Amino acid sequence: MRKIIVISMITLDGVMQAPGGPEEDTSGGFEYGGWVAPFEDEVSDKVMAKLMQPADLLLGRKTFQIWANYWTAHASGWPSINKVTKYVLSTTLKKSDWENSVFLNSMTAIQNLKNSDGAPIQVWGSSKLIQLLLKHDLVDDLWLITYPLTLGKGKKLFDGGPIPAAFTLTEGTITPSGIIIANYQRAGKVKTGTAGA
Repeated sequence: MRKIIVISMITLDGVMQAPGGPEEDTSGGFEYGGWVAPFEDEVSDKVMAKLMQPADLLLGRKTFQIWANYWTAHASGWPSINKVTKYVLSTTLKKSDWENSVFLNSMTAIQNLKNSDGAPIQVWGSSKLIQLLLKHDLVDDLWLITYPLTLGKGKKLFDGGPIPAAFTLTEGTITPSGIIIANYQRAGKVKTGTAGA
């Protein structure tokens, strides 16, 4: 069985839309694209380099199309991106010129992929896809890269109703610019009790 690892750059209020640049995703009138740039520092760059090691990817259609336009022309920034397998959840997109792209059209296809043999699969961006994965309990790890700002509006990580689930913090870093980078692994069901008892 393959692990599904969600890697998400988010604000304090959970916005994940267009972290990389002003024109990345302006849907819904989003005006703050590129909000991660002012916080980049040496520590966050090292963690990002680690997360960008070769791995198969699972992407939503919109993220895939944004990335196909960008990374095919800027692969020097992520040397393995064109060579790894890119699985894409889409009911409308069937093919692409971007090499090693495989199209899936259902959650059953994703479940079958997860149940196959192979290395872990990373999910970047793809807000709607992540919400579906959380709703169907298919996320094994969350890498949350939280930036010290609020944006008030935009696509959010936890919209759409994730199931109640417990996670364990396995790694954490705070960068000089105030980014909190935390890795959470799925840890069974939510437990309750009385505080202080």
